[in-house]
Amino acid sequence: MTKSARTTPPPDAAARRKAPPVLSYSVEQLPSFDAAFYNRARAELSKVAELTVPPRQAKAFEVPAGHFFRIVSVEGPQVGDLNLWNAHDLTERFYSGKTRALHATHLSTGDRLWSSFPKLRPMATITHDTLDWYGWDEDGAGVHDVIGTRCDPCTNLLLKGTEYHHCCHSNLTRALAVDRKLPLEEAEVHVHDVMNVFMCTGYMRDTHQYFMKASPVRPGDFIEFFAEIDLLVALSACPGGDCGASHSDDTAKCYPLKAEIHRPHEKALAGWQSPAPNKYSRSHGTQ
Repeated sequence: MTKSARTTPPPDAAARRKAPPVLSYSVEQLPSFDAAFYNRARAELSKVAELTVPPRQAKAFEVPAGHFFRIVSVEGPQVGDLNLWNAHDLTERFYSGKTRALHATHLSTGDRLWSSFPKLRPMATITHDTLDWYGWDEDGAGVHDVIGTRCDPCTNLLLKGTEYHHCCHSNLTRALAVDRKLPLEEAEVHVHDVMNVFMCTGYMRDTHQYFMKASPVRPGDFIEFFAEIDLLVALSACPGGDCGASHSDDTAKCYPLKAEIHRPHEKALAGWQSPAPNKYSRSHGTQ
């Protein structure tokens, strides 16, 4: 899907294209990733809960602030779609776009998952990633993206003309509705753009279209997060399986995912506290 130019380039077109790139955000003022603190905290963990997310389904679970949670590959290569909320306020939720702008298109150890306006604070920090070796491949793809959204029944109907009810959007909606005892239509408005855990993605070099390829995840791989605030987490085992061929249908081989919650030794958290909400006045220039 190459787009052809409709207008004649101006005489200085080449010069305009040579404008140097500038990072959108200078993030030096953000608190740095304190690897020593997180490594001490994760050195002595007690597993307090675990659950299995069946293929083409989702489950929701709470993670108290100061605990770790892991998403684990257990039977075969499987992608997961992750949503996060403040456990006490569903209006504060994971903001994938701002996370992408502050960190990168694909996340790994040391990156944070930021919350929506007006709180805009770290909800979770990635503390370990067994797929950090992957880096960037020759197609320009990486793992754990925050550039895709989540497969959903509305787009599926638009493109294929059929209804499919086990897209990640629907899975997450059902899981949230069950956990919070909400009507489906009320739960759905809280479902948001995801972190695509284990998913391998990028942009085509010629058309710049979003692409996916088979995930490199294998049984035993995991990604680990530290809950910076009390979290409600929802995880969907994507109907695309490893997303190497298709999604939003029943053709892909799918596997379960496991979620584990671990509590560190209390002394390891001495002096730590949850990040405060953003202190912007919210006056928006009216005062």
